[in-house]
Amino acid sequence: MLTKRIIPCLDIKDGRTVKGVNFVSLRDAGDPVELAQRYAEEGADELVFLDISASEEKRKTLAKLVRDVARAIDIPFTVGGGISAVDDVGMLLANGADKVSINSSAVRRPELISELAKRFGTQCIVVAIDAKYLNNEWIVHLVGGKVPTQRRLFEWATEAVHRGAGELLFTSMDHDGTKQGFANEALNKLSQTVSVPIIASGGAGEMSHFLDTFVLGNAAAALAASVFHFKEIEIPELKTYLRQHKISVR
Repeated sequence: MLTKRIIPCLDIKDGRTVKGVNFVSLRDAGDPVELAQRYAEEGADELVFLDISASEEKRKTLAKLVRDVARAIDIPFTVGGGISAVDDVGMLLANGADKVSINSSAVRRPELISELAKRFGTQCIVVAIDAKYLNNEWIVHLVGGKVPTQRRLFEWATEAVHRGAGELLFTSMDHDGTKQGFANEALNKLSQTVSVPIIASGGAGEMSHFLDTFVLGNAAAALAASVFHFKEIEIPELKTYLRQHKISVR
């Protein structure tokens, strides 16, 4: 079994880490630089930084904050939010990001994925997909989950990978912040549909949920926020638990 990754996520709004439920009802979760440093020290495999209001507010991701976080950690670091052009990615990589995550801009102009993959390599490009289960199918949403589209999850995932996405970050809006577990059925289907690693997001509430998404969802990585921010789950204990259940982790 390939080594599974544990990835804390910093959702950033107004320079602070926030967390909500079903993409709304945000509450403050702390200073992003301090949290990032703590996660690196505790053994997180990677870190994801999402400027969640950048697309809605039509502005660029916070370059200085990205730089400050990058200086505080020594693990791979993915940044997303407000990325709409090749130059945006160059700026973020120059400020310390290892990978970038694109979402709304990729759906609106899928050619962006190809442009970024050609310029920076597929290993650098994560396509994030926020989807909600409506009328028996997964519908892709944009702008922090506020705008539904005509896109269907599995069709869009296939196109994104074909265009050059090196990883997919799938967040179930129905599961986000509920702490009831990940959308493992959809995750498993995604992993069978495309050839790139799938990062599970949305729904972590207890250690067994991570085990389930690795076994039942066949996810390559599991991303979570509030359970780590508020120390409901400690990363070292989580990794010990997963090893005890025969999951290969670093």
